Amino acid sequence: MATLTTESINTEINWGDRGGSNRVQGDIDTLDLFAAEIKKVEETIPRRINADPEHLENGLAKLVLTVIDLLRRLMEKQAMRRMEGGSLTDEEIERLGLAFMRMEVKMEEFKTIFGLDDEDLNINLGPLGNLL
Repeated sequence: MATLTTESINTEINWGDRGGSNRVQGDIDTLDLFAAEIKKVEETIPRRINADPEHLENGLAKLVLTVIDLLRRLMEKQAMRRMEGGSLTDEEIERLGLAFMRMEVKMEEFKTIFGLDDEDLNINLGPLGNLL
């Protein structure tokens, strides 16, 4: 089955005379393709949003902890580059190491509080793969 793009919709489907008509007109194959694409999108969108406060809290905690963990990893890589480049003193290296260890302990505390593990913080980015 061919992929339907915005350009193909606009060129192959006549959206009516725009004078108040809501009818879509066009090639039947294109309309079928359009309907199939709409159905695929509908299947991926949940019918209802779970508004349970506990789930919302855990979802928000998961998002925040994922962002914090990503930033921590980026900062660690930057610190490693600076260490290898020789731009940090021994005292700065010691302080950074201690700060990263404390941050890791806090992350573990928060993951325990919200019932999350490392895999929960690894968001799937679709074709790009996993975040972490």
